[in-house]
Amino acid sequence: MRTWLPLVAICTGTFILLIDVTIVNVALPDLATDLSTSFDQLQWVVDVYALALAALVLGTGSIADLYGRRRVFLVGLVVFAMASLACGLAPSAGWLIAARGLQGIGGAAMFATTIALINDCYEGRDRGTAFGVWGAVVGAAAALGPIVGGALTELSWRWVFFVNLPVCVVAVVLTLAVVGEFRQSGAPRPDAPGIALFTLGAGAVVYGLVEAAATGWGQPRAWGPIAGGLLVLGLWVLVELRRDAPMLDVRLFRNRSFTGIMIGALLLNAAAFSELVYASLWLQSIEGLSPLRAGLVFIPLSFMSFAVAAGTGRFLQTRSPRLVLGSGLVLIGAGALLLAFVDAGSSWTVLVPGLAVMGIGVGVSNPTLASAALAAAPRERSGMASGAVNTARQLGLALGVSILGAVFTAAAGATLRDGGLPDPAATASALSAGQAPVILAGADPAARPGLGDLLAAAYTDGLRDAFLACGAAGLLGGLLVFWLVRAQAPAVQRQGAPEDGREPTPAR
Repeated sequence: MRTWLPLVAICTGTFILLIDVTIVNVALPDLATDLSTSFDQLQWVVDVYALALAALVLGTGSIADLYGRRRVFLVGLVVFAMASLACGLAPSAGWLIAARGLQGIGGAAMFATTIALINDCYEGRDRGTAFGVWGAVVGAAAALGPIVGGALTELSWRWVFFVNLPVCVVAVVLTLAVVGEFRQSGAPRPDAPGIALFTLGAGAVVYGLVEAAATGWGQPRAWGPIAGGLLVLGLWVLVELRRDAPMLDVRLFRNRSFTGIMIGALLLNAAAFSELVYASLWLQSIEGLSPLRAGLVFIPLSFMSFAVAAGTGRFLQTRSPRLVLGSGLVLIGAGALLLAFVDAGSSWTVLVPGLAVMGIGVGVSNPTLASAALAAAPRERSGMASGAVNTARQLGLALGVSILGAVFTAAAGATLRDGGLPDPAATASALSAGQAPVILAGADPAARPGLGDLLAAAYTDGLRDAFLACGAAGLLGGLLVFWLVRAQAPAVQRQGAPEDGREPTPAR
């Protein structure tokens, strides 16, 4: 049993950092009411965590190689726990957003070290088993987030964050007791300019997209940050090309297969998970479901993704990544299009077929992403390729939530405008922040039935367009994977654990 205790410690940290990507979704309506958040603030509660993970996971991996992987993992756990406490105690939206960003920093430190620690702790067949368990935990975390979040929100939305504290304590104690320290011999210094430029560029683009949803595309505060962020990302590429030890060797994108896999990873999270924010708000603020019942609606996605990954993961590892990833993304796109049958008269049951099909697509795609990226990169860049997949996943979620915000408010605002409602843009923004009950409570009692129907129609129009956008993203991702990724299956030596290409040196 003691042989597997290091895996328990590592997977515990992995589970809590990944479940926090989606656990907050069902808590958003209660959170918005309690803290009086605006629509753009609500988006940032979700986006800032995913953005911090995406921006820092590669950089913190190099820090761990230099200073010790267990040490960085432990620091990440402590930072994550402190940030979770700050989130649960947040008196305002600004406080919560800042604490969520700090959570993301701690999560990045953990996420960047989990694969390397498993690689250090296990060899041979045990290593393959360990990575299989880790992959199942990754899938379960994303799938269970809305359900666990719904159950905890019945107590208070703050328990969504407080629950992390005892889990972090267990993970810290186990890690100190059973996980050894490892460093990489001759590890280079972290790429501070690359980390700073990528974080600034990606953050500016996401900020601009969030502002576009709140104020419209014509405002300089929307398109200005997007243009500036793209310029900074262009500068980041130039800097990375000139560095001896970059955070990400952008020359890897010369390989069509690697490029296709990164696009697939980005569009997978954007198409499969970013719309859940808006679906959860609809279920509670329009349909009137409790947080727990709203979380349970997502069981088809959770169950199918976990069951398919667990049942077929080993078989799919031996298939061509082009076929597996491409098919999975097409299924995700098809599931999102099935969700688009929602209308003003729909109940929660309209979501079930689409969520089930999306869950199958996620279960097919997710277990193959890491091994496909490793197979597409040189062996000496294996650690970097693994980190790049995680970066693309989280960046896809952050971009997806912000882009869908603009899609949603445009469609909802148009319906409200056609319905003759004054200031439709502001109402659409409040509606997308889960404030439909507040809007109705402030209306003339005689006008509430008609206004309720109009709000329901506006929300479902926005939700339908968001689902259609996700469907298009999934189908586009599948087509690009079919076109770019080579047909061969991963090499036999890559089917087991991910390697970083260099032997770890135990810390003295």
